[in-house]
Amino acid sequence: MTRIGSPVAPDDQSTPERHDLQAGGVSAAGSIVMAVAGSAPAYSIAATTATLVGVAGLGAPAALLWCGIPMLGIAWAFLYLGRADVNAGAAYSWVARALHPALGFLSGWALVISATIFMVAGALPAGAMTVSLFDPSQADNVPLITSVGAVWFVIMAACVYFGVHVTARAQWIMSVIEVSILVVFAGLALFRAATTEHDGPDFSWEWLGFTHLAGPGVFVAAALIAAFYYWGWDVSSNLNEETKDGHKSAGSAGLIGVGIVFVLFEVFTIATLIMLSQEQIEANSANILSVLGDIIWPGLGGKILIIAVALSTIATLETTLIQVTRTLFAMGRDHTLPKAFGRVHPRWKTPTFATLVILGVSLVLFVGSNFLGSVADIMSNAISSIGLQIAFYYTLAGVAVVVAYRRVLFQSVGKFLLIGLWPAAGAVFMAWAFIVSIPQNDPIVNGLGVGLIVLGVVPLALFYRKAKVYYSRRPLEVPPELDKKAPADIDLRSPEQVETLPDPNTSVIKTVDEK
Repeated sequence: MTRIGSPVAPDDQSTPERHDLQAGGVSAAGSIVMAVAGSAPAYSIAATTATLVGVAGLGAPAALLWCGIPMLGIAWAFLYLGRADVNAGAAYSWVARALHPALGFLSGWALVISATIFMVAGALPAGAMTVSLFDPSQADNVPLITSVGAVWFVIMAACVYFGVHVTARAQWIMSVIEVSILVVFAGLALFRAATTEHDGPDFSWEWLGFTHLAGPGVFVAAALIAAFYYWGWDVSSNLNEETKDGHKSAGSAGLIGVGIVFVLFEVFTIATLIMLSQEQIEANSANILSVLGDIIWPGLGGKILIIAVALSTIATLETTLIQVTRTLFAMGRDHTLPKAFGRVHPRWKTPTFATLVILGVSLVLFVGSNFLGSVADIMSNAISSIGLQIAFYYTLAGVAVVVAYRRVLFQSVGKFLLIGLWPAAGAVFMAWAFIVSIPQNDPIVNGLGVGLIVLGVVPLALFYRKAKVYYSRRPLEVPPELDKKAPADIDLRSPEQVETLPDPNTSVIKTVDEK
């Protein structure tokens, strides 16, 4: 298949200068590592389990399951959208071409905003885990935690700045160690849950049903939190211009990444419910894996899992930086934001201006977070608001793939299921969670989650005239290998027609259309 990219030349530029990302800098296997690192399994478990259990109780595993199924539908949507359009902006480009450019811009804007909020939500646990390793008595020292988190963020920004090869190597090291630790402790947790006494209830298959999610607003609140668990796997799509055979391997990596983290999330959530009491979970909301590790492996387990969480958090800071800088790069390239965002470093081939701007904005947010309250308060509000933004742009992506591929959906059962029904179900689920949760949220959550999406109308209006090509972009085209329509060079003549033609060695053959 010919690579179908969608970088466009802005209307007001005729300069020969090109700004391209580093093609082929990420392997197919490296793309899977990025997808897993983007979802940050150890970090998500440590930072979000107490919040999810607080909302859903014993229904926490069910929330992860029933949110994971539609999330896989969105992953299928990203896979097929990436087959049609290789673009670092991912949903920003796909939604624009399949639905409407304004919706595409807001999809990209929602990712930028959610990623920026995450710079605080993610860096705080990175600082907290580091401080806990060296001085547990300072676990509630927000200024210290924020400062240490800021240092980690600067280090990860440097990795992103100095090229995708450096980024990929760093992710291999951090993610392989993290996932290996989690797999070992998952096995130990299941063994101890089955063979020893524990403070929580015995496992029941009802935990995977709707029995414990039946309260008013419980399911929708749990769904948004579960969406935050999974979020980040789509970083592989933002790297598609830099991935070998990116039109196929980037989307497949996201799908595989969702499957891997789903298993890890379920095992550790169930283990937490079995091994810890409700009081222990509430009392250790910011340090749940450390407590669980001490129970699973007394004396050493807590420290090992703290290392896993620290690595996971640092790794996901890097993947989040990749997502936001690549999206800003695509916007700058299209002139939907200042064109400086679309420039890359001449040597490292990374979005220079975008990386530096995000670094500066995030450091300001780190300082401001000292005045927002405790670590737990910051995390709770950030997780809920990011969940709204995730639901928004995932919904649009799920709708976009159905619209883009509508002509081929009924060519086979597989296409109908994987390109049509499953992504559509995922889009409906995300839209429902977004809409139903708004009346139930605290004002600060809606202000961050919805208000900042609406704020995207301002840059949309300011740069509309400078981005005429983007706002009049051609529709997505179905990749040839997914369309049964015969290529132009196939001979469609019947045997009877061929028999009546003159000998090709003595006469010129005329086509059917020329007769």
